[in-house]
Amino acid sequence: MKSHDRVGPFPAPAALVGALGLLLLIGACASQKEKPMSQTPKKGPAAPLVKTDAEWKSHLDSMSYQVLRQCGTEPPFTGAFWNHHETGVYQCAGCGADLFSSKAKFDSGSGWPSYWDALDSNAIRRLEDRSHGMVRIELRCARCDGHLGHLFDDGPAPTGQRYCINSASLKFEKRP
Repeated sequence: MKSHDRVGPFPAPAALVGALGLLLLIGACASQKEKPMSQTPKKGPAAPLVKTDAEWKSHLDSMSYQVLRQCGTEPPFTGAFWNHHETGVYQCAGCGADLFSSKAKFDSGSGWPSYWDALDSNAIRRLEDRSHGMVRIELRCARCDGHLGHLFDDGPAPTGQRYCINSASLKFEKRP
């Protein structure tokens, strides 16, 4: 079975994956009903980056705008980084904040880039998300408040976490 024929560890017909992708494109922001998770910063994040909607639209491509600013989700197996294996750092596409190392990236089979840990937990905000009839943890960039994806507790050791991130919310910088 090919990786594009499954969602996570389970087989999924292409039609289901496509329908799921369309449903997820609708998006829903936890920040609309924001409930921050408890998190005590150890150090102050970089100064917040605030832009007008027009500035964001001119700075981002349409998919990145939809994901980062409107809490959309790209369809699985379509983003630039779901099957990306270079060494370096994944940064926020909105503000350039360093978010994830390629060393923490793993193949979750979900069709989205997945990481077992963040570079700096203070670079990512966690919010309770009750959209689509589920209770999840939404991940947002602490600097520009861009929607990144969600956090699940089904990842590999050593953390057991899966940061499921949209490629459209990321850019990549090669680093040794």
